Amino acid sequence: MKFAVIVFPGSNCDSDMYFAIRDALGEEVEYVRHDETSLEGFDAILLPGGFSYGDYLRSGAIARFAPIMNEVIAAAEQGKPVLGVCNGFQILLEAGLLEGAMKRNEGLKFICRPVTLQVENPKTIFSSGYEAGEQITIPVAHGEGNYECDEETLAKLEANNQVVFRYVDSINGSRNQIAGIMNEKGNVLGMMPHPERAVEELLGSNDGIKLFQSILKNWRESHVTTT
Repeated sequence: MKFAVIVFPGSNCDSDMYFAIRDALGEEVEYVRHDETSLEGFDAILLPGGFSYGDYLRSGAIARFAPIMNEVIAAAEQGKPVLGVCNGFQILLEAGLLEGAMKRNEGLKFICRPVTLQVENPKTIFSSGYEAGEQITIPVAHGEGNYECDEETLAKLEANNQVVFRYVDSINGSRNQIAGIMNEKGNVLGMMPHPERAVEELLGSNDGIKLFQSILKNWRESHVTTT
C-alpha cells in the first residue's frame, strides 16, 4: 500500500506522519508538495498537522485552494482513504469534504498534551482495529480545535455514526466532545488528536498505530486476492 503525505507551507507534522507509516507501519510512503497536480499511484492520502500558510485568514482556509487539493478531493470521490489530522482536519472542513467548522479553543489557549479518547464507531476503515467504547491515549496540539456545527448537522453526524472519536473529558469546547468525524461514505476522516505521535511506547503511547493498521487491513481485504 502506498501513502501520500501532503506537505503545505507551514506543515510541521509531515515528518511525524511519514515515519509513522514507513517505520511503524512498514508501508511505502512519499511526500507530495502542495503545488503538485497528481496523486496517481497512491492508495491513501494523509494531510498532516501544522500551520499551513501561517493559519492566515483562518486555519486551513488558504491551503484548501492549493493545487494538490483538487486531487485530494478527486481521491476522496474515488473512495480512497483520506485522513486529515489537526490542521489536516481543518483543511478537510474548509474543502467541504467534512461538515462543520473550527473555532478557537475555549479559554483561547493552545493545548498540547496527551488526552483520552473514546472510540465511538469501530466499524470504519480507520477504526476497525479498536473495540467499541475503547479508551485510548493520543496527544493533541492545537489552538483551534473547538469543533462547531449547526444542530441539523450534529444530529445527522450522531444518527449516522459519523462521530468516530470523542474526548472523554471536554478539553476545547467541541460540540458533544467530538474529536474526530468521517464523511457519510466512510472514507474521509478528520481528527484533531495526533495518532502519528502515538505509534510506539517510547512516545508515551502506541494507541495510534491501530488506526493506520486499520487502514492497511481494510485496503488489503479489498485489493489483495489470494489463490
